[in-house]
Amino acid sequence: MIYRISIVLDRRGKTSDEYKDEKCPVKLRVFSKAFKKDKRYSLGVHLTNDEFKKIWVNAENKSLRGANKEMRLKLQEFETRANKVAKEMSVFDFAKFETKYFRKSTDQKNVKYHFDLVIQKNLKNDKIGTAESYKYTLKSLTQFIDKDNTKEDASKIDKLTFTTITADWLKEYQNFMISKGKSFTTVGIYTRTLKAVFNNAIRANDLNREYYPFGLTKDNKYKIPRSKKVKKALNSAQLKTLFDTEVTNDNEQQAKDFWFFSYASNGMNLKDIALLKYSDIKEDYFTYYRAKTFDKTAEKTEIKIYLTDFTKSIISKYGSELKTGFVFNIISKEDTPETQYKKIKNFTRLINDHIKRIAKANDLPNDISTYWARHSFATNSVRKGASMEFISEALNHSDLSVTKNYFAGFEDEAKKDFANSLLDF
Repeated sequence: MIYRISIVLDRRGKTSDEYKDEKCPVKLRVFSKAFKKDKRYSLGVHLTNDEFKKIWVNAENKSLRGANKEMRLKLQEFETRANKVAKEMSVFDFAKFETKYFRKSTDQKNVKYHFDLVIQKNLKNDKIGTAESYKYTLKSLTQFIDKDNTKEDASKIDKLTFTTITADWLKEYQNFMISKGKSFTTVGIYTRTLKAVFNNAIRANDLNREYYPFGLTKDNKYKIPRSKKVKKALNSAQLKTLFDTEVTNDNEQQAKDFWFFSYASNGMNLKDIALLKYSDIKEDYFTYYRAKTFDKTAEKTEIKIYLTDFTKSIISKYGSELKTGFVFNIISKEDTPETQYKKIKNFTRLINDHIKRIAKANDLPNDISTYWARHSFATNSVRKGASMEFISEALNHSDLSVTKNYFAGFEDEAKKDFANSLLDF
């Protein structure tokens, strides 16, 4: 056994005369052979040396009655639960032991408890966006289970358990979301997040896999909906219209400039643009690591973007005068991760709002956003003859199937030209 658990009377710092009649704290002692150290945890119990010997050390003492007997049962419960928690861990770890041992007994199968764990973990690792996505899902689940509540009723989310969430429960949740005007895409995002929390609980041995509600419909499980991806790319004519359009104010000009900076930089995400530093820029190119996938892969891939006259002009126009730190004045090095997240989110909203105004005024798709720049780069690169493998590398995708989802298809005119050329031997 790589650990040893016992109940001890903590007499450290006391002489034999001092602790003889004085009450000392009774503690749970956990010794790890791997780490070669022990930790002692307070149990909220204080006994004298004689009391401790009588109640605990002399285990064969069967004459215990009343309060003394109750105390022994209480200490036995502490020790038994500690051994159970340690035994369930595949690899003993003090931090994990403490988390599990000192939580409420109901936390093991409590959905909100496990959501809070992953939210706090992401916040600790400065993954603010990921933490927010879990918060959104938890809020949605709260709205669903509280739908029949009156204002005076307490929220039911604190008592929601994994065993309550069945395939039928998830179908009801899906119907509720659709009735509120949410799309199947949104339902898919939230249920995949819930699925991740289920998997976390199972890996932590807090939940038996038999309660896992996700899977195939034929197996009476809940299948997460997948809507057909809507292709979000501008064709070459639309790109020319957007690029040549006259803007009405500085915000629209900024929106257009950053949209095309993203497009010309292989569909670079706006967050990565905000994080770009002058130290990343070389003579005719810059490099960066994609923030969205950086923590998801063991092998970190550096992306190289060659500069053009246009992208150089945007850096010159909006770049920091100090030529140090971040290139663009979207965030600053003094910002906390939470502040950076909010600033990038607000900047993205500003760009999207004004690019939509430009689009509306020029008969372009009204739902255009910075996301379209990435899709437009992929689609138009293929139309210009680039291979799918080239595009996949440019987008830093792990699989070609992901790249294909970005491809918006050839223009109808191109299809007609191809059809007419089939008999042109």
